[in-house]
Amino acid sequence: MQIWHHIDDVPADLGRTVVSIGNFDGVHLGHQHVLREARATAARLGVDTVVVVTFDPHPMAVLRPEHAPPTLTSIPTRSRLLDTVGVDAILVVPFSREVASWTPQQFIDRVLVDALHARGVVVGANFRFGARAAGDVTSLREAGEAGGFETVGVPLDGGPQVWSSTYVRQCLSTGDVSGAAEALGRPFTVRGVVVEGDKRGRELGFPTANVPVPPVDAAPADGVYAGWLTRLDTDERFPAAISVGTNPTFAGERARRVESYVLDRDDLELYGLEVEVSFVERLRGMVKFEGIDALVETMHDDVRRARAALGD
Repeated sequence: MQIWHHIDDVPADLGRTVVSIGNFDGVHLGHQHVLREARATAARLGVDTVVVVTFDPHPMAVLRPEHAPPTLTSIPTRSRLLDTVGVDAILVVPFSREVASWTPQQFIDRVLVDALHARGVVVGANFRFGARAAGDVTSLREAGEAGGFETVGVPLDGGPQVWSSTYVRQCLSTGDVSGAAEALGRPFTVRGVVVEGDKRGRELGFPTANVPVPPVDAAPADGVYAGWLTRLDTDERFPAAISVGTNPTFAGERARRVESYVLDRDDLELYGLEVEVSFVERLRGMVKFEGIDALVETMHDDVRRARAALGD
């Protein structure tokens, strides 16, 4: 799959394409529904290449940063997911106030016609674009008559296509990782490099792999979860009890992180390695314990419940 990080990176000799436009954050089942329609439209029109146009950063991070939603998937992760659902190329448009000022016709001319040579454009029926979100599916259809492309607005009339990135974020904010997984079509995951922590878990008999969570990234609500930790260098997958939060039992900790205890393993050396943590089931909320004994007793119970949830 090809990835272009600027309009100028698109090859001049690119043939006709079918284009789908959106943030595609999460590549959830709703996104996948639209992209299946894009693939079907390409087959019907005799076009070989399906291109996704997405934006980085999220437009809200530029226009109203205080209201920018946490990111479900980084651009590299988003690209990998889009590759698995049949997308041939991705154009990542660096979003800026200049791009935000483009009229719908300017966006159509610069991106769809001049750069991507669109033969078809497939978007959700509620799609909006251009300055002040003035463009919609009707605008695309009208412009397509002059621009030489056909527009398909995918109806949002029930079923998985109505799931949204907002819905996934709402699920995560309450710790409903099973609800998020249902909308995504897979467990929600966090990726990152394992860093050294304070090693309290090791002292208590539960060594953990610690992955920091940047403030701009989405993560489940603070609490303890059952899930899996995967070493990305070897694709080894391990059952884990996962803590998300700031360890309220110990004073002075503020940084939010994902801490994964691989069940029954204290021999893994993961520092400096990139891992993926996937969330299967919420076990409990975050609790501040009055003493170490109560904490350790609860951690043993967390491990037992995680093992049961994972069938391990």
